[in-house]
Amino acid sequence: MDLKDGPRARESDTFEEGMEIPKPFETPVGLVGLLICFDLRFPEVGLSQKRQGAQIITYSSAFTVPTGKAHWEILLRARAIETQAYVVAAAQAGWHNEKRVSYGHSLVISPWGNVVAELGGEFNGPEIATAVIDLSLVKSIRAQVPLKRRTDVYPEV
Repeated sequence: MDLKDGPRARESDTFEEGMEIPKPFETPVGLVGLLICFDLRFPEVGLSQKRQGAQIITYSSAFTVPTGKAHWEILLRARAIETQAYVVAAAQAGWHNEKRVSYGHSLVISPWGNVVAELGGEFNGPEIATAVIDLSLVKSIRAQVPLKRRTDVYPEV
């Protein structure tokens, strides 16, 4: 895949990386970790959220169409599986201006990696997806498939 002919969205050209990973916070739905678009490409960030107890991890995003088609769902499902958490990914869809369009495809993914809610990529006005967040599933999967990390060998991220 050659991206030189498509829209460029090199966040490193205009944004500075954060210096810390935010702590998950308590909500009526569960313990939520907030992450953003480019964080999706780094499993360590989501794993840090899991080690801090996150049961739900969010990724608000505006992926371009080429990278969205190739990577969006695959990376989100991987993050859900490796963190054993629900992943809620709100994605901008449609044209921003005559040069930039976002892929869309908002998803909610279970800790087992199953897509439990999805919106399309075409922007036809505001849409809302809903899904059941079952925290007993998070607890069950984490108990049945323990993914403990040895901190003496693999220090915290």
